[in-house]
Amino acid sequence: MERATVDVYEHEAETYAARRPPKHRARAAEFADRVPSGRPVVDVGCGPGGYLPDLLARGAPVVALDAAQAMLDLAGAVAPAALRLRADIVALPFRPFSLGAAWARNTYLHIRRADLPLALAHLHRSLALDAPVVLSVVEGDDEGLVAGDVIAGRFFADWRRDPLADVVVGAGFDLHGIETVGDELWVSATRARTLPDFVGPGMRLLVCGLNPSVVAADAGFGFAGATNRFWPAAVDAGLVTRPRDPFHALTVDGVGATDLVKRATPRASELRVEEYRAGADRVRRLVEWLRPAVVLFVGLAGWRAVIDRRAQPGWQPEHYAGAPAYVMPSTSGLNARVGRADLVAHLNAALRAC
Repeated sequence: MERATVDVYEHEAETYAARRPPKHRARAAEFADRVPSGRPVVDVGCGPGGYLPDLLARGAPVVALDAAQAMLDLAGAVAPAALRLRADIVALPFRPFSLGAAWARNTYLHIRRADLPLALAHLHRSLALDAPVVLSVVEGDDEGLVAGDVIAGRFFADWRRDPLADVVVGAGFDLHGIETVGDELWVSATRARTLPDFVGPGMRLLVCGLNPSVVAADAGFGFAGATNRFWPAAVDAGLVTRPRDPFHALTVDGVGATDLVKRATPRASELRVEEYRAGADRVRRLVEWLRPAVVLFVGLAGWRAVIDRRAQPGWQPEHYAGAPAYVMPSTSGLNARVGRADLVAHLNAALRAC
């Protein structure tokens, strides 16, 4: 979260609480009814705690999370039963699959748009399968400080519906709807059995797989099969410095990850051409937005299905959404005719353009 905004809330928490009473308590109560019995709920960016009584009313444990201690102090007075946690929303500290639901009222608008995918990837990692999520942002085009803000110095990033939908789906959620309420967009989603995008600004290379395997979706990182050679080859090539850790690959190595198709399957052969086509459009919009230096497609099937059915491994003659595109063979153990040394050579070839 933007540090200057946190500092503002540390100094202006009581002013904020007085000026911003909770307006959506009925929505919070309805959301609480959907939480699986006994599973903890997180209020991401709880502020002074206006929605905590409604989230607590159904008996589920509730974690009140905020980056500002002053806000947590106010929240504790409103809802003493809530478990208070000071943490940054772009790096949630929870164990994988540990949370049963997430409520985030106008919280994720305090980070840069380009940082939202990674923040939601952390949320996806923290949530149990099928956990419900409700979050809101302000609809619009502004990003930065707002002139005339009654609490000066806060950073805001507004969103439009379609780009927000792309980010939520890319983050591994089944999107049920985006509702316009006044000047806000309210997202309703559930945590899907898939992988989130691990993407952000300044990527030197974006790895795009075909789709997550079921094994990978449950493990929380791509290419997770016991015989898959991607991570050993990536370390050998110097693409990443730590295997099987996509968060580290993005934030330290500058290597992002996405998939053409978000639906997890036991085998990529189960995917349909129309899924590849829709996924290629989504990834194209992602590349146009975040501008990675290179896009590396792992596996020829998707590229051949929707881009060029005669494509061969290597650099492609046309850029993909403005970025150089390299296509390499599948790293699956089923593709045994391509050895690990060959995979390393392909990765090295792609890296030379970074």
